[in-house]
Amino acid sequence: MGHREDLLEGAKRCLLAKGFVRTTARDVVKESGTNLASIGYHYGSKDALLAQAYIALVEGMGDAFDGGGTVDGTEPGSLERFEQVWSNIIGTMKGPGSIWRLSMEVLAIGDQLPEVRDHLAVAQREAGRGLIPLLMGGREEDVADETADTLGMFYVTLMTGLIAQWTFDPKTAPGAEQLTAGLRRVVEAAAPR
Repeated sequence: MGHREDLLEGAKRCLLAKGFVRTTARDVVKESGTNLASIGYHYGSKDALLAQAYIALVEGMGDAFDGGGTVDGTEPGSLERFEQVWSNIIGTMKGPGSIWRLSMEVLAIGDQLPEVRDHLAVAQREAGRGLIPLLMGGREEDVADETADTLGMFYVTLMTGLIAQWTFDPKTAPGAEQLTAGLRRVVEAAAPR
């Protein structure tokens, strides 16, 4: 690996161990075995590096969302698929040191770090684009921008709310069964009578 990759891997470890605010450039350098000048050269700033590291951590969660292929046995777009995918997602929120606790920190400080916020805004749209095939079937590269901006953002909003609830009080946070029951009620209420 080169310095760029070493920095990214070191930054990921620092984020999970210390969080965004408490991670210093010196922490990343120590963890990556590189030097301070490498951060500026490869990423422009420590905050830009941490934003990229955070995005990489979130992108790495994609395999956990499909539960190792467990969603393949359910019909795309079905309530069964919805419940299975959200069960898998919620499973990633339960562990101590969950990346999603880091997400709440990033949300809270976003207005103080416009460079980071800009990186994450783009990543958020792409996260929605990535959730659509998991839930509805198809391929990520075939998801239209309009669909990413509507259905994808619906899923991202649901996920952000779940992250907040699981971070705040895991004992009362909803499970996939509750989400599915809630969705079923919304669909029934919206159906023509």
